[in-house]
Amino acid sequence: MAYDSFDTLLQRAQLWAQQAHEQGWISDEIKENLQSENLRAPPGLFDNQETRPLIVAFMGGTGVGKSTLLNRLAGKAIATAGIERPTSKEVTLYHHEALQIEQLPQQLPLNKIKIARHADLRYQHLLWMDMPDFDSTEQTNQHLVLDWLPFIDVLIYVVSPERYRDNKAWRLLLAEGARHAWVFVFNQWDRGFTEQLEDFKRQLLQADFINPIVFKTDCSGTMNDEFEALQKTLTSLASKHTVEQLELRARQQRQFALQSALKTTVAAMHQPAAIDALLKKWSTIWQQTSEVLHRAFAWPIKQQVDAISDALARPQLELWDEWSQSRLDDALDEVILEADNLGLASQPIKRLLSEIRPKAAKIIATHIGQELSQALANPGNRLQRGLLKFGIFCEVVLPISAMAWVSYQLLQGYYESNLTHRDYLGIDFAVHSSLLIALSWLIPFFVRKNLQPSVYKAATKGLTLGLSKGLTQLDFEVLNGLTKFREQQVLFLCEAEQIMTTCHTLSGAAPIKIDDPDLQRMLTDSR
Repeated sequence: MAYDSFDTLLQRAQLWAQQAHEQGWISDEIKENLQSENLRAPPGLFDNQETRPLIVAFMGGTGVGKSTLLNRLAGKAIATAGIERPTSKEVTLYHHEALQIEQLPQQLPLNKIKIARHADLRYQHLLWMDMPDFDSTEQTNQHLVLDWLPFIDVLIYVVSPERYRDNKAWRLLLAEGARHAWVFVFNQWDRGFTEQLEDFKRQLLQADFINPIVFKTDCSGTMNDEFEALQKTLTSLASKHTVEQLELRARQQRQFALQSALKTTVAAMHQPAAIDALLKKWSTIWQQTSEVLHRAFAWPIKQQVDAISDALARPQLELWDEWSQSRLDDALDEVILEADNLGLASQPIKRLLSEIRPKAAKIIATHIGQELSQALANPGNRLQRGLLKFGIFCEVVLPISAMAWVSYQLLQGYYESNLTHRDYLGIDFAVHSSLLIALSWLIPFFVRKNLQPSVYKAATKGLTLGLSKGLTQLDFEVLNGLTKFREQQVLFLCEAEQIMTTCHTLSGAAPIKIDDPDLQRMLTDSR
């Protein structure tokens, strides 16, 4: 059940990596790292069988005697072995005749597989493999080994006195196959020295093999060696319990590897400080760009204002031209480049910001049109409009009030002249009354005329304000795009962290406990 759970979790992680890569969140290298893990395992060769053998493979460089060791084990020539610079180019499977291997996986090159069977009950629960020379110049050999590696339980790495320091091959195998058990064979010991063996053990210690098992063998038959001890050790491991322990440990190592790969990916993606720095950088970029655009639009705005007729007809609003668009594109390109320099995923940012580029002209034209219409419909500011209304009020009310006062004075003067028999109001009153009425109308009239808002100023204000609001809208669109980038990143990170949490739950905090001391010595902790 745990196996099925991990297989499902691995598929989920690989699907996440595929989607993240397609959307530009992770690089090709990170994607390949997450998808390099596969579902292949030793039980895959023996589906629908209750028990399976321990799969043991001879690996090593060219000419170290891997095939000769397998032939010695079998007691006959079943693996290709030469005299002058032997080179293995195929995989040899050697197993008991009672064992039924299911159909081999399709990804394995079947034309490079040789199968030999035996009836030796000592090896009934063992499947031996002779692998191609891993250090060969032919890349197909390395690919063949790496294709088979997930199906192997125990790696017998063979070296010789001449080739034991060529550790590049087995270190690469160690990086790819750390979940396997390792046995080392110092072959052709009749030509070797104790100092060479100790030097080889020091190399293994540097690779985290604290107490490795190393057997000295000699296939020439000239001296006694530890070949029988090698047979006995591996035969003792060929039990159901050992196989189950190796499977559990291999599965846990895969879980640790997946968890580590996801942790590295999340650490690379999760850069809040970089996003904050990008937002600050955009503010600087846009401030400089908007200042340039404002200065550049001063003359086009004047031309547009001059084009307004006395009937307040709207001009053709074509302020945003190719030059303006190129300035915006330069600003967006600069922020994308800055995101790349900060180590952020630039492809999602590029995709989000690309939606803004074709909308820029429409955004500017819309805001300019709205502000120009409003400016022409309501010219001037509130104080000017208030004073203008007050002037119109005074232009009507003051003359009427003056005429009412003059009429009142006429009636009162006429009444008093009848009572006192004095002269009527006279010429002075008539002149002063006429002047009063005239001034009560002329003063508000001239004040109103002078307070009348300028259409030129109103249009200039509308165009300038519309441009400012349009540029502010563009700034908002970019900030909104960067905010979406942050939100999408959080979603991907949450998915990866959920997979990590599930992986940690499946794997457990402590490594699988191995109760066989010899098997424990064959393992290295790759956490």
